[in-house]
Amino acid sequence: MKYKLLKDVCNINMGQSPDSNSYNENGYGVPFFQGNADFGERYPIVKKWCNAPTKMAASEDILISVRAPIGAVNYAKEDCCIGRGLAAITPDKTKVSPEFIFWLLKGKKDELNDKGTGSTFKAIGRTVLEEILIPDIEIEKQIESAAILEKMYSVMQAKHQEISKLDDLVKARFVELFGDPISNSFGLNTKPMTDICEIIDGDRGKNYPTIDDFSDDGYCLFLNAKNVTSDGFNFENCMYITKERDEALRKGRLKRGDVVLTTRGTIGNLAFYTNEIPFEHVRINSGMVILRMKQEVADEVYFIEHFKMQLADIKAKIASGSAQPQLPISTMNKIQILIPEIEQQRDFAAFVEQVDKSKFDKHDNIFTRDKTYEKTTTNPN
Repeated sequence: MKYKLLKDVCNINMGQSPDSNSYNENGYGVPFFQGNADFGERYPIVKKWCNAPTKMAASEDILISVRAPIGAVNYAKEDCCIGRGLAAITPDKTKVSPEFIFWLLKGKKDELNDKGTGSTFKAIGRTVLEEILIPDIEIEKQIESAAILEKMYSVMQAKHQEISKLDDLVKARFVELFGDPISNSFGLNTKPMTDICEIIDGDRGKNYPTIDDFSDDGYCLFLNAKNVTSDGFNFENCMYITKERDEALRKGRLKRGDVVLTTRGTIGNLAFYTNEIPFEHVRINSGMVILRMKQEVADEVYFIEHFKMQLADIKAKIASGSAQPQLPISTMNKIQILIPEIEQQRDFAAFVEQVDKSKFDKHDNIFTRDKTYEKTTTNPN
């Protein structure tokens, strides 16, 4: 297939932050969007206005985030001011379908993030946007592909909503059985988190792997930040170390039944290392800990759902002003966990596992559509 560059079919307008004195929340001036944080499902949400804009986007322009997180897209609903976290893309309608460009950019999010540079906040510049490859196909074919993607996206959103309702069902069941975990409304016995599980750090010594030690396959899976998500494990992007490097490390190897908790950057993601996980040798990185439950005290599934319900409260209590939030063991020692009878916990865990089976079926359908969506945007033929 032949390709064109984005710059050949679109005008690219990089954002620039106006003087901070021109910002206001009173509706004076034009809507002002600084970055991804202002984005909604399809259109940005107006929180601020600007009476002395520097860079403007026009109604129907495609807005794309160029600073971390990179690659999110929205449509401009009206003429607006854009800060340096955004760029505005104006498709040339004589050369390309705007809807096709929107969906193609939506499918480029991971690729654009991989091209981001910067030590504190990753960002992409004009050149990266200009060099995005656009399939050189007839506009009619572009319109047809965009229409298919729109229908697929609607179905995916409906499935996501169904999964969200199942999550709410689990939370409601927890409160019904055990009360509010924050206020302990049922007056259950509690224990600090450090009393119900062993907390194991990874090996951060001289043998900690460097970038040259990693490969795309190997003896031991070395978990990275993308592998432990808010929905559990994700193994789309894996890296491995050799048996020799694995054996040189002391702490941080998983055992079946362990729970992994992310403690730096994106804190609070949990993943359960069950027998179904298809990796025998797994280690955590320096931004995670292993939670090894004391079986007579706490069930792993019960703990995971309990912790999820506490997470917002936990995040509010840690150093929110730091560049990279962390959850140290000293803080974990202050986290109180409700401790009902172990059989009650296991009954609840069985309920969660039944709900998860329904979620898995729905998620599997979404995943299949996601792959089709990616294929359609990159290879419409």
